[in-house]
Amino acid sequence: MARPQKLEPNTVDAWLAAHPGWAREGEALVRGYKLEDFGAAVAFTVRLAFVADKRDHHPDVLIGWGKARVLWTTHDAGGITQLDLELAEATDKLAPG
Repeated sequence: MARPQKLEPNTVDAWLAAHPGWAREGEALVRGYKLEDFGAAVAFTVRLAFVADKRDHHPDVLIGWGKARVLWTTHDAGGITQLDLELAEATDKLAPG
């Protein structure tokens, strides 16, 4: 299976315009989520881990009390790919409320 290719900046910009809360940070998509408490942040991260494993593509996640910060990038492509966009959308579906 061919690995995804890095997207053009204008493609990423259009996606960002349609997905409030997400931002570009260097060559990655990033979003912070507010959650009820530390347990909720861990549970969200575990749910995300199962989705990521199914797609064999894994985010960087920073969790703390009542918060999680998710960063998607495709390292071997050198930036944001269609796979990152798809998994960012899947991440939003997992977030509470």
